[in-house]
Amino acid sequence: MKKGSKTATTDRNNSSNQSSLDTLTDIMKTLRRPNGCPWDREQTPETIIPFIIEEAYEVIDAIETGTPKEQVEELGDLLFQVIFVSELASEKNLFNISDVIESSIQKMTRRHPHVFEKNTTLTSKEVIANWGHIKEREKTESNSKDNDQEDKSILSGIPATFPALHRAHKVSQKVAKVGFDWQCIDKVFGKVYEELSELKEAIKNKDAENTEEEIGDVLFTLVNLARFAQVNPENALRKSTNKFINRFSYIEKSLKKDKKELGNTPLEELERLWGEAKKREKPANTNP
Repeated sequence: MKKGSKTATTDRNNSSNQSSLDTLTDIMKTLRRPNGCPWDREQTPETIIPFIIEEAYEVIDAIETGTPKEQVEELGDLLFQVIFVSELASEKNLFNISDVIESSIQKMTRRHPHVFEKNTTLTSKEVIANWGHIKEREKTESNSKDNDQEDKSILSGIPATFPALHRAHKVSQKVAKVGFDWQCIDKVFGKVYEELSELKEAIKNKDAENTEEEIGDVLFTLVNLARFAQVNPENALRKSTNKFINRFSYIEKSLKKDKKELGNTPLEELERLWGEAKKREKPANTNP
């Protein structure tokens, strides 16, 4: 390979990528023009929110169960939502897709000083800790520039629109960083048992409102237990749900093959088929 040829190839790839991004942005602009798509012209940042959420989850699904082709497609759909919102903002002279990209470039460079500023070797845990310190410093500097900035809770930056488990996890992480936490995982287990006892009592008393509250308390405590175990509760529940769906699908297919109806099948047979579904899974999976 000739000297400089690798750089030339990289430049061509970057140019190609930039051209593709420009093309996709131009498509969005065309859709928003008076003679463009009626539906796209009606949208606002608020109406796009459900699609952003939907596309993000479809990306996750493609990563976990899809093919590379499906991942490319879903990532493209999510990228288009970013361009969509950026174009809506550009029409109001607020910002554009270039501002979004530049902001990301600056942030990623700023939050990786061990890579871009000095040749320092850090472990993955040290990188995460350093990222958190830099992020907090950025927030402090940003707040100090706003004369009207009121005292805010350390939890104020957590979006209320996060999925409930994910939001609970973020809340528990935040307060744990300032020392509001159990001393060890055994203490968390004790709290789980306490909350389960209170839930059992609420159900026994047929107190619907209190039952809802106690179920919430149990879930929140389990989120903390997951944090102590270094497990993301959102990912854990999603995987368990997928596992249930796969096993139940096996039951449905087995009954259909034997020309039996699900509603008329004895529970004992359903449990037998459930056991078969478990055995068909990878040997490493020992979960119930």
